[in-house]
Amino acid sequence: MSSTSADQEKQSVAATSVTAALLLTITKLVAGALTGSLGILAEAVHSGLDLVAALITFIAVRVSSRPADRTHLYGHGKIENLSSLFEAGLLVITCFWIGYEAIERLRKGTSQIQVTWWSFAVIVLSIIVDVSRSRLLRRTARKHHSQALEADAIHFETDIWSSAVVLFGLICVKLASVYPEVRWLHRADAVAALLVAVIILSVTAQLTLRSVQALLDAAPEGLEQTIRDTAMTIPGIADCHQVRMRYVGARLFADIHVLIDGNQSLRDAHALTDQVELAIQSAIPNSDVTVHAEPLDS
Repeated sequence: MSSTSADQEKQSVAATSVTAALLLTITKLVAGALTGSLGILAEAVHSGLDLVAALITFIAVRVSSRPADRTHLYGHGKIENLSSLFEAGLLVITCFWIGYEAIERLRKGTSQIQVTWWSFAVIVLSIIVDVSRSRLLRRTARKHHSQALEADAIHFETDIWSSAVVLFGLICVKLASVYPEVRWLHRADAVAALLVAVIILSVTAQLTLRSVQALLDAAPEGLEQTIRDTAMTIPGIADCHQVRMRYVGARLFADIHVLIDGNQSLRDAHALTDQVELAIQSAIPNSDVTVHAEPLDS
């Protein structure tokens, strides 16, 4: 797939995510306001921040597709890592708000919730939409090594679990109207909201770690050995060492040193390094490889 086609696919998926987030945010806000369910309102706020995150992802994907220029010699791919880190910050804010509101409701014992059939329908619809779009985002993120789309996928995978927890809370509240003597059922909605906050915080920690590692140019695990092994398959390469690499968005930049016969002509040496570059680029798609040749007899 060409670079242009890949960028178009990423932008299309990101735009679909924005539309879905907008629809779910509005639906949950209406349902939460009418039922008084803190769990659904928490989900609405979560989806609202997901909408902001989806917009940021869409912008990041568009900007990261710009070619390298005189001020960004490695391209604009790092904007995806930066947007992923920003999304993690939004999720932390969500956790604190949900946790605070849930604790206040548990402390005051106020839980006036009207659970109707369509409040269940809203959550079930949310789960179905989130499953669909998270799979699409995850598949596209892996295909194009896009951390921005991966962050979006994590958001919506989190929504699936948190929506399931809210659904459990609504079921418990409904049961409380049938079995009023079971007191803990009345507080199930607030407890469900707390569980939502814990789930979001856990996923956010993982997302933050990956984003920071990418921004600090942490070497991808196992990739160095792949590059060494691939280079050593080329006849005429005596050794491969001093491998350095980093991801800039979806593109891998690698610099390596190889030992070759120092008595061959410059033209032959250059042709040999070209073979090494092509072999590594074939083994690791979307990579930019620079090979420095050193004479073996030195």
